[in-house]
Amino acid sequence: MKLQCADPNATFEVSKHMAFATGFRLLRRCHHQLIRPTRAPSFPGLRRATSELRFFSAAITQKRRVRPVSASRRELVEVEGGDAGNGSVTARGGSSVVRGGEEGRVVTAELHREATYAYMAYAMSVLLGRALPDVRDGLKPVHRRVLFAMHELGLSSKKPHKKCARVVGEVLGKFHPHGDTAVYDSLVRMAQDFSLRFPLIQGHGNFGSIDADPPAAMRYTECRLEALTEAMLLSDIDQNTVDFVPNFDNSQKEPSLLPARIPNLLLNGASGIAVGMATNIPPHNLGELVDAMSSLIHNPEVTLQELLEHMPGPDFPTGGIIMGSIGILEAYRTGRGRIVVRGKTDIELLDSKTKRTAIIIKEIPYQTNKASLVQKIAELVENKSLEGINDIRDESDRSGMRIVIELKRGSDSSIVLNNLYRHTALQSSFSCNMVGILNGEPKLMGLKELLQEFLDFRCYVVERRARFKLLQAQERYHIVEVCF
Repeated sequence: MKLQCADPNATFEVSKHMAFATGFRLLRRCHHQLIRPTRAPSFPGLRRATSELRFFSAAITQKRRVRPVSASRRELVEVEGGDAGNGSVTARGGSSVVRGGEEGRVVTAELHREATYAYMAYAMSVLLGRALPDVRDGLKPVHRRVLFAMHELGLSSKKPHKKCARVVGEVLGKFHPHGDTAVYDSLVRMAQDFSLRFPLIQGHGNFGSIDADPPAAMRYTECRLEALTEAMLLSDIDQNTVDFVPNFDNSQKEPSLLPARIPNLLLNGASGIAVGMATNIPPHNLGELVDAMSSLIHNPEVTLQELLEHMPGPDFPTGGIIMGSIGILEAYRTGRGRIVVRGKTDIELLDSKTKRTAIIIKEIPYQTNKASLVQKIAELVENKSLEGINDIRDESDRSGMRIVIELKRGSDSSIVLNNLYRHTALQSSFSCNMVGILNGEPKLMGLKELLQEFLDFRCYVVERRARFKLLQAQERYHIVEVCF
């Protein structure tokens, strides 16, 4: 193939396997020789982009002769692709390029198709392997692996605590090949009573606070399983109730699910942001949840209104007052809804003579930072956006939360309280988005569908447990029969 420039003496002998970068550079040089700029740039020293029809310098006074450039042919070796066996995937139908004795990879593919395929693979990995919980046991993979690793280490509720660093190392080395920070953060959250309605791990040490104080390093804190976790999630795991799958390097077996006895997804809720979708499920009261399941078991045709008689709404670990039931009904019916939550407050008389009063905040909405709330109120008072407040202080201790907002003499407490609801996080909304993994796919479900899917899974677990015990009894009977 020959390329002819404006200069008849400048020709190029180009191999058909010329690299793209070399060909592009030669074409640009020819293009500049054929097309001259209509006028010189106003600033001769200013550099221009190569995409513009201008030179890097001012107007050219003479033609430039371009030297012929040839490209050597590279050796191409066809290779096969596929699953590497350890979770990684290689491309198929590509080619390997040998450069200086080292084998590289060159795969010919259309850009938009390759980008779509790669991003979809990443999205499915995040959806199924990280961000969304399973409907049956209500756990994400990292939480499931932490609990199973603690069970394997023998950290029951009756055994002494063990260092969290030991648990994190066990999870990383056997089941979860990711960062240690992600594993430790997940472990810490399962031990916080202000994050989960019923914590799954019993922590010993500094595990953070509702003021967003960070937990201590994993070398200082200790943990063990809660008794509820053993009874609710791990009691039947040794009786062939769930399938075990190979871990990331095929050296260990890990459960694909935990044989939950109670729908943990509704008990403790869940939150996560995936690719293109997210989940945000509120926690509920244990007794109300059991009553709702019993009602569905005895009457599969039960209506949503009848279920609400047993479980009227969420039960947040930080308390609060839910305003109205329309958002709850919409969330339980469609899977999406907006629940408005207010903090619980009281009005106290500080001085009977001066009749000075104070607003006492005893509970705040779920996922609200107490320290940020106090700071926000102080800033609004300083900026004179909130009037009638004389002082604010945090008197919270181990016995409970107590934020004291002293009012000025003659201030109306109801007006000040309404302004607090309007301008601060003392009133916030919880956006329900009840999305979970069902049969390997993310799905948006209402309350009744969630309960029904869990009951179907529970029947499956009970059946497998019965078959396991029957097999054990038959083997024992065979031994006894032979002896007698």
